[in-house]
Amino acid sequence: MANAPTKPTSPVKTEKPAASGLFATLTIPICIVVAILLFTFVLGNESNYADGDVEKGVPNFLGTIHRGGHLVPVIMSYLLMVIVFSFERFVVIGKASGTSNVDIFVRKIQSLLNAGNIDAASAECDKQKGSVANVIKSGLKKYRDMEQEHDLDLDQKSLAIQKDIEEATSLEMPMLEQNLTIIATLVSIGTLTGLLGTVFGMIAAFAALATSGAASSTALSASISEALVNTALGISTSALSIVMYNVFTSKIDKLTYAIDEAGFSIVQTFAASHKK
Repeated sequence: MANAPTKPTSPVKTEKPAASGLFATLTIPICIVVAILLFTFVLGNESNYADGDVEKGVPNFLGTIHRGGHLVPVIMSYLLMVIVFSFERFVVIGKASGTSNVDIFVRKIQSLLNAGNIDAASAECDKQKGSVANVIKSGLKKYRDMEQEHDLDLDQKSLAIQKDIEEATSLEMPMLEQNLTIIATLVSIGTLTGLLGTVFGMIAAFAALATSGAASSTALSASISEALVNTALGISTSALSIVMYNVFTSKIDKLTYAIDEAGFSIVQTFAASHKK
């Protein structure tokens, strides 16, 4: 069967990649600066140490984190990035879902398609908004275009509608998946940086032990405890990153499934209603 000639895909409103890229470009250095400021002026505050002695005073919980070393603000910046990018993804994917529940919306579209009410289905897309509605509306517009097309057979028209839906979907997916790569990367580097900080701390602890001669169990335990702060922060960052990444991929998969389900209904309705 010959491939059907297709008209340009109906325009679909998407988030500009440049805007999302600018957001990521600004967020990363801002998180690093904020983490350094928190490390220096909050965790390193004299009130977090006994007698206000930052060098030799007994630290409280925040002071112990501060004594974790210079990699602590790096890991803290990772944690801030996870939080900020997660919030941004919640907003974007929430907008992509539309104004009401996606499953309910798809069922409405299927009901209207079964009733042959294409205009009402298109109007429902205008009410719903979001990526799913944009793709479905693009498919419905192609549906109308194919009704006016007399040079193609039924299979070619159905193929043209399906291809239009696939192209509209491909325009929406980059917006949904934007910045997920950063969250996925933080899953690995959070733990690795934490372990690196711990290794540096252990090296410093045993180096001090070697030069001082007599072993001080209290000092050694304190050094090891402070070194393990990096591991704790790194694992916490990675754990949060994994959870958020899985949440967002699950949401995107749900939207993709809704688009596929509605797109299949559009093609099937067209084929059934125009079959001779």
